[in-house]
Parts: sequence; structure tokens; C-alpha cells
Amino acid sequence: MTVALVIDDHPIVLEGCRRVLLDAGFDQVLEAASPLEGFRLYRRSRPDLVIVDLSIRGAGLAGLSLIRRLRLNDERTPILVFSMHGDPVIARRALKAGATGFLVKDTGPKTLLEAIEKVRRNQHYIAHDMAVQVALLGSRAKADQRDLTSRELQTLSLLGEGRSYAQIADSLGVSYKTVANTCSSLKDKLNAGSLQDLVRVAVMHQVAR
Repeated sequence: MTVALVIDDHPIVLEGCRRVLLDAGFDQVLEAASPLEGFRLYRRSRPDLVIVDLSIRGAGLAGLSLIRRLRLNDERTPILVFSMHGDPVIARRALKAGATGFLVKDTGPKTLLEAIEKVRRNQHYIAHDMAVQVALLGSRAKADQRDLTSRELQTLSLLGEGRSYAQIADSLGVSYKTVANTCSSLKDKLNAGSLQDLVRVAVMHQVAR
């Protein structure tokens, strides 16, 4: 049984997400109106997908702390931020905290469904316009990319497309170990603390090309 958890304090948003998630094939949709309630439901049910708002019950950007807390427990569960904030700085903070995708609430059901389907496959999702703005914020990272080798740039682009190490190795005609070593070098050069951080940089690099 596939389970989704929606953490938001707006009943209309909860109902809208429920309908889209059921249309997407989820068997059960759990709802929480606070970060604490959401975390307890997450621990109890271990959902296949989490959708979370950032501003919950007037507590600033409490959703960011919740995302970090979820990531300390689980690095794999897809987390889609569904937020009223269209600020690229906030989007960047959400991605850095561990979100798999970021979507602004003024979008339509079709786009929400697209984002859900993508993060379910553990692929990062961010609308093109927002992604470009986020990428421009990373001017330092972009400057660092000038020092990358052609192999590193190729690997970064393939990571941005959602490719696995094995798929990258096959595309470039190199060994899995070579890809792993290249990604290790990329993490050092781009100040990425983890593979997840590196993938986010790769996504930004991909859409800003």
C-alpha cells in the first residue's frame, strides 16, 4: 500500500493535495496540521512521499526545520515542498535542507501531479523559472565550475538529468569506480557535503545552461 503524508494547516490545500494524490495512485493520504503532528505521523507510518508547507501555523519557516529532522531519520523518502513562498532564496534553503522538490502554491493540479510523479522517482523537481533564479544565486558555485574538467562537467550534467552512477558509467564508457571518483572530486570542488548536495548543484547547473 502506498502512503502519502501532507503537512499543511490550510484545509483547502489539504483537500486539493488529497485529490491529486489519490489520482496519482496513492492508496492512503495522511494529513497533519503542525510540524510535530507531521513528524509523529511520519515516524508511525513511514510514508512513500511527504508534501510539506514551509510556513505552518504562523511559525515562520518551521517547515525547514521539519525537513532537516526528517532527513536525519531518512535520506530516501521524497519530500516535496508546496509553498506560498516564491522567493528563490527560500527555495534554495528548502533544497539545501533536504527537499527533493519545490513547488509554489499558485500552480495548477496538473503541475502538482507532475511534481509528485517526478519526486516519487527520486528525481529533483523545481519549476524552470525558479530553477534559473536559484542557479543564479549560486554564483560562487558557477564560478567554481569554470575549474572543472570536461569529464567532470559531463558527469555533472548527467547527474542533473537524474542518472545513477551505473547509468553515467554506461553513457561515458567508463567504469563505475571512475564515476564514483569523479563525483568525489566534484563534491570537493563544489563544496557539496553529500551526494544529495551534489545532485542539487547538478540540477541547477543543468537548467541554467
